[in-house]
Amino acid sequence: MKKLFFIASVGLLFSCNTADCTNGEQDGNETGIDCGGDCPPCPTPTPTPTAPVTDIDGNEYATIQIGTQVWMAENLRTTKYCNGDPIPNVTDSLQWVNLATGAWAHNNNYSQYENLYGKLYNWYAVDDSRNICPCNWHVPTDAEWTTLIDYLGGEGVAGGKMKSTGTQYWLSPNTDATNESGFSGLPGGYRKSSGAFYDVGRWGYWWSSTEFGSGFAWPRHLPHGNGLVYRYAIYTKSYGFSVRCIKD
Repeated sequence: MKKLFFIASVGLLFSCNTADCTNGEQDGNETGIDCGGDCPPCPTPTPTPTAPVTDIDGNEYATIQIGTQVWMAENLRTTKYCNGDPIPNVTDSLQWVNLATGAWAHNNNYSQYENLYGKLYNWYAVDDSRNICPCNWHVPTDAEWTTLIDYLGGEGVAGGKMKSTGTQYWLSPNTDATNESGFSGLPGGYRKSSGAFYDVGRWGYWWSSTEFGSGFAWPRHLPHGNGLVYRYAIYTKSYGFSVRCIKD
């Protein structure tokens, strides 16, 4: 009996392989044997660079295919909607507080952040029917963010795979950052609904297009201190976050 149990255990151990990776874990093989949750994590498939996309201002962005989705690999920098209408640059805090229409700003109103971190947009710009993204692209829904994060192994590990590496732009320690996905996330920080600026170098925040109630919307956050992805609908639509676009 002991021999039979040993053989079965060895067979189970070696049944775990990369051919049947699901939900970020190697889970059985063609024989249908379940690894019981003890399999190592699936390796992240190599991302595929795709053709760059250009916005209405003429800014060009690197793009990357991650699973079945094609994402911008840089933060949005446009000053116009897809139809050419302008998005106002609002630098004054009191004016920002009272907005219920689209606007953008650089973190701390420093224009030198433009090429690296892009712009911070309130959610009203994200929700505008004129489309803040390049034509034939859109701001990802909450569900589309979830698809990306699940593909990368879930919220517990996907953040590290989405962050750019090193501490040139991220505050040290940039824990678990590998950028295996090619998403190249950077810590652009955010603008609070009060108009104050925070967290450049510490956190990256990105909007989804999905509301939570009448006053809030779902974002995603990446921190410098771990490899997690955070999802909290505690930020009002007046906050200023970075934007990434996904191909239609």
